[in-house]
Amino acid sequence: MKKLIILFTGLALACQTPKEQKKQEETKEQTMDSKDFTSPVFTGGIEGPAVAKDGILYLVNFEQEGTIGQVQPNGQAGLFVTLPEGSIGNGIRFNREGAMFVADYPQHNVLKIDPETRAIEVFAHNDSMNQPNDLAIMDNGILFASDPNWQASTGQLWRISPEGETTLLEANMGTTNGIEVSSDNRTLYVNESIQRNVWAYDLDEEGKVSNKRLFHKFSDFGMDGMRCDEKGNLYVCRYDKGTVAILSPEGKLIQEIQLKGKKPSNIAFGGKEGKTCYITLQDRKLVETFEGLSAGRAWKLWHSAN
Repeated sequence: MKKLIILFTGLALACQTPKEQKKQEETKEQTMDSKDFTSPVFTGGIEGPAVAKDGILYLVNFEQEGTIGQVQPNGQAGLFVTLPEGSIGNGIRFNREGAMFVADYPQHNVLKIDPETRAIEVFAHNDSMNQPNDLAIMDNGILFASDPNWQASTGQLWRISPEGETTLLEANMGTTNGIEVSSDNRTLYVNESIQRNVWAYDLDEEGKVSNKRLFHKFSDFGMDGMRCDEKGNLYVCRYDKGTVAILSPEGKLIQEIQLKGKKPSNIAFGGKEGKTCYITLQDRKLVETFEGLSAGRAWKLWHSAN
């Protein structure tokens, strides 16, 4: 009987069209499992993963709100810093020199932290911000911040110069959330969680944006953090769906990775080859991992820096 089943399966596969075989292979890839990387030692506000040059993963809200934790390559988590009273972090990014930038949403700040001394300073502040949420950074150090107003289902988009000067790029958007710069620094991606849109802008060397266009629209569930790999693919956290959707540089859905948790808030790349994806899960209060298609843009930047 076992031989007959094997024979039947082989005949069935042989009879499939190339399109059907491709679809079956894609389905197989979509069910690839993620793995737990940390224990649940973070709060439900776990967010902002970013990997430093030494391979250590940083993320916000270790054990309590208003902290930043660090996770060693073996998954061991500990406290890195406690932020000033009233400050709570969200997105984290590093520049080429290794300085850490943290979106401090209650205080309308972007904080700068020296990784060596752990000294914290206000790098940028603007009272017109709703709550700076996630950050993206160009190779030249220009930052971008998403700025949602969740109650009004609106949002804004900000540019922050290497000197800390804030410039409003666009107002009256949807609930701006995930944000990322493409691998070639020529495109800025911004998503709107409630409206389920991913927008793309042309980006020049001064961080000016133009030619706004719809890159991808999802029909269900929400979105949160996004990151690019070195090939230009965009990895989008699908909040409440419990997946990470991988979009091609043309905005087509390549693959969707199933996670154990349902509320992925953000993603970062690291590991020995830069292909390991670290995903923060707010419902599980920990980090899950899976292997991406290529090394991450941010990881690649570390290894090209002088």
